[in-house]
Amino acid sequence: MTKQVPAYQRIKNAILDNIHSGKWQAGEAISTEMALAEEFDVSRMTVNRALKELSEERVLERRQGSGTFVAQQQFNHTFVEVRNIAQDLKSANRDYQAQVVSKRVITASMLDDELRRKFAIDSAATSGERSAADSSVAVLYEVKIIHFADAQPIQFEERWVDAQKLPEFIEQDFSIINTSEYLIAKSPLERGSYTIRALAAPDEIAALLQIAPQSPTLVLRRQTYSAGKVLTFVKMWHAGERYQFSGEL
Repeated sequence: MTKQVPAYQRIKNAILDNIHSGKWQAGEAISTEMALAEEFDVSRMTVNRALKELSEERVLERRQGSGTFVAQQQFNHTFVEVRNIAQDLKSANRDYQAQVVSKRVITASMLDDELRRKFAIDSAATSGERSAADSSVAVLYEVKIIHFADAQPIQFEERWVDAQKLPEFIEQDFSIINTSEYLIAKSPLERGSYTIRALAAPDEIAALLQIAPQSPTLVLRRQTYSAGKVLTFVKMWHAGERYQFSGEL
């Protein structure tokens, strides 16, 4: 399913691209509302919405009478440190590959209780009161990906992303770009929480990881926030005999 990106979202994406590419540095003023309106051929009201949302997400800082500036603290201090398995494996001189198992749009009627709770989506949104048009609107995007080290599956990723915040997410080729890398580049992550559990692999997960059913796995469940709300929730299944978590104190 392909959906047209709203004008205000295109402006937000362009501003983020300029910041992440280094064109606009922390503390520097960005283009004026009038200049952005002319560049994107939209009304100043549309530009104002984009700037307002980026200010609420603490990416920009609007100063009355002075203009709009790239916020200082957002890019220096508030990114969540999210491990990128592609970078980790490449740093360890392992051959890395990713295989996309599936991608799909999740509508309100398809939400289960866990996803509704994680993303704080009102259960009324899934009721029969919704119109036929509303029933096809993307609420979340879902991707499932197998990550390989030296041609051996080492992690199975199940991820859900807020479709309203990142409408272009589902169009990406995640066999080339890592999901975590894309999310950090496109929407600043403020904080997160995670759990790690040892679980016996269900048949479907075991087949994807090429291990025997009920073999031990390490399952990392993580949710990360942007603009005060959950942006993404992920389950990462790791073959227990091939993977370990470690760090320094």
